[in-house]
Amino acid sequence: MTHLSRSLILGCSVLALAACGPEELASPGNGDITINYPSTPAPSPTPTPTPTGGTGTVTPAAGCPDLGTGDNLLDDGTITSPAGDYRVCTLPSLFTADATLPYVDGVIYQMNGRVDVGRDDGATADATDGVTGTNVDLTIDPGVILYGAEGVSGGSYLIVNRGSKLLADGDAEHPIIFTAESDVLGTAQDDTSALWGGVVLLGRAPVADCFAGGINQADQTKCEMRVEGIANNIPFFGGNTPDDSSGSLQYIQIRYSGFTLDLGSELQSLTLGGVGSGTTLDYIQSYNSSDDGTEFFGGHVNLKHFVAVGAEDDSLDIDSGAQANIQYALVVQRDNVGDKALENDSPADDKGAGTTIPNALPRTLTQVSNFTFWATSTGKVIEARGAGDITLANGVIYKPAASGTACIDDHGDEVAGQMGAQAAFYSVELDCATNAFTDTAVANGSDNTFGTNTLTGKYLNGDNEMNYTPIYDSATALSSFFDAVAYIGAVPKPAGTDLEWTKGWTCDSTTVSFGSGVSCKSLPVYN
Repeated sequence: MTHLSRSLILGCSVLALAACGPEELASPGNGDITINYPSTPAPSPTPTPTPTGGTGTVTPAAGCPDLGTGDNLLDDGTITSPAGDYRVCTLPSLFTADATLPYVDGVIYQMNGRVDVGRDDGATADATDGVTGTNVDLTIDPGVILYGAEGVSGGSYLIVNRGSKLLADGDAEHPIIFTAESDVLGTAQDDTSALWGGVVLLGRAPVADCFAGGINQADQTKCEMRVEGIANNIPFFGGNTPDDSSGSLQYIQIRYSGFTLDLGSELQSLTLGGVGSGTTLDYIQSYNSSDDGTEFFGGHVNLKHFVAVGAEDDSLDIDSGAQANIQYALVVQRDNVGDKALENDSPADDKGAGTTIPNALPRTLTQVSNFTFWATSTGKVIEARGAGDITLANGVIYKPAASGTACIDDHGDEVAGQMGAQAAFYSVELDCATNAFTDTAVANGSDNTFGTNTLTGKYLNGDNEMNYTPIYDSATALSSFFDAVAYIGAVPKPAGTDLEWTKGWTCDSTTVSFGSGVSCKSLPVYN
């Protein structure tokens, strides 16, 4: 990595420096090198800094923070960005104890390859499953920026293993940003993607695709899955704890992700495997993922305020028996790039004797309220397979008629009723070619309208959306998870107060601008 200006305080020669990298620190304490880290720099100033949008004024911190554990950071010199120069503090390849990554002026954190938070602790919280792992809480402070190093064998990505937690709670003025090295260097472009892996959260909530032992296990803790695309030391997920917690992610940006780990398998911006309802997921933006914006592999997932911009496969991919509640979901595709806005799937490989309906349990159940899908890709807007149940309420779908592809596809080439017995649309504004539907869900629902949207800037509600009184305006109509609303669409039109929940913590691009003042091709600077 020739762009780094390294300080050789570690006792390594230039030629031997690679041997001191984090890939050789897979087990803390291995090796003969003793690293003396500087004292912890001063924390972020008080009052909390405000963003300037990038001024080139960043100066590198004197050193890396001391985490106070055996999993200390590696001072990897400096990196030059259009925002200024940062001290590069490289994460260990394995966190074995609770740690906090603090916001420090002039510090940026690097993932140089795979980074594990804890070791897999099995499908249960005790040792009855025969697995004894390491439970770790990794906390990331508001305003912290982390990037994945490029050109690393196997790719750079973050995995939070079962039993451990990621506590990454930014705030509206100081989002936490996971991005790529090229973004830091200022060389990322509007169509850049696939530079690093992404963020993987794993938990103990039920899944349907058992890695071993078939489906419908009498003991759900015996039904586990493995993360796709990882060739070595493949982590497992799943169990029988629906309310399991993998931590909290709030006010997060994940940029330029989707590294291909194996042929046909990629990580997405946010991969959720067996994640339980005890996990907080709120205010998350995926930008230019080469795969999905987010994918749910089973679990009981609750997600609010999700933005997927420029995903090159599906923006939302829900499968493997996931029980998913999603409210305020915004999808904006790049023109003629990507596939579906939403794919809903349930295991279909075992239909049982005398039936055409898949019987793998749990069957995927997806409930989405208040969504806007600006779908200008070459794919369909929504595709459902495997008889997964799906309810979409209070939404707006825009699909240019000239695309010639369907808004909704119930995948009838497999078996009849692929969208499931509970498939239905309620209070959905459909701005698509009316002859481009296989409309099982539209027929099963009610209060849907074919018409012209009045969205502004591809996402902000107009008069049609704000004056559309939805059927499901009650918080208990679908689930107590949902807020009561009196409009359709993801982002309401401001009326006296600022209701644009997308503004401030997101990044702007040529695909869609939220007026946040920080480009997805630059880093925020706090003074």
